[in-house]
Amino acid sequence: MIQIQHVSKTYCAGSGVYVAALRDASFEISKGEYVGILGPSGSGKSTLLYLLGLLDRPSEGRLLFEGRDTLAMSDAELSHLRGRAIGFIFQSFQLLPHLSVLDNVALPLFYQGLLPRERRRLAEERIAAVNLGHRGSHLPGELSGGERQRTAIARALITNPDLILADEPTGNLDSHTGGEILAIFDALHAQGKTLVVITHDRAVADRIPRIIRIADGAIHEDTRK
Repeated sequence: MIQIQHVSKTYCAGSGVYVAALRDASFEISKGEYVGILGPSGSGKSTLLYLLGLLDRPSEGRLLFEGRDTLAMSDAELSHLRGRAIGFIFQSFQLLPHLSVLDNVALPLFYQGLLPRERRRLAEERIAAVNLGHRGSHLPGELSGGERQRTAIARALITNPDLILADEPTGNLDSHTGGEILAIFDALHAQGKTLVVITHDRAVADRIPRIIRIADGAIHEDTRK
């Protein structure tokens, strides 16, 4: 599904100073894999997430998504591919506070042009699948942390994406609630979904079949259990 070929990413920090956030990374992720990217703060995990999510472009190297060279794609093409093929789950949930659970989950379908009735039907199915059917009319501020993250998962799945990217998905949760979220990820993997989880937590990494370790912007290890 994804091929990273000698990819580097450099940012300008101002006054002619450049910082290498990612250096000469190469690996592949196959359809249906469950991959963890493990590293400390500042290691380059977030940079890699943005590249895998087609939110940024490499400074050097090539990134192929479903066989297509993303460097050859326009911003509009990348946006369309992102909306169709990738679901994002963030540590801070990124829910709109003035929208209900149902409307937050249905929002990506608005940008795909689906009619309101169809958006609602699909959103109801997704929130029921994460055991939130009874909370559909509630606002995010009325939910627990675990419920907000389950809402974010339902939103990420609403377009039936090929790839799910999760950035520290248990970082704001207690260990019990975090375990419930990881159990949902296990189930998604069992269903054949492709998942990439960014984490600094070794307890989270221990549950994931393949771990790519990153430090100082470089890939140090790629292991499968």
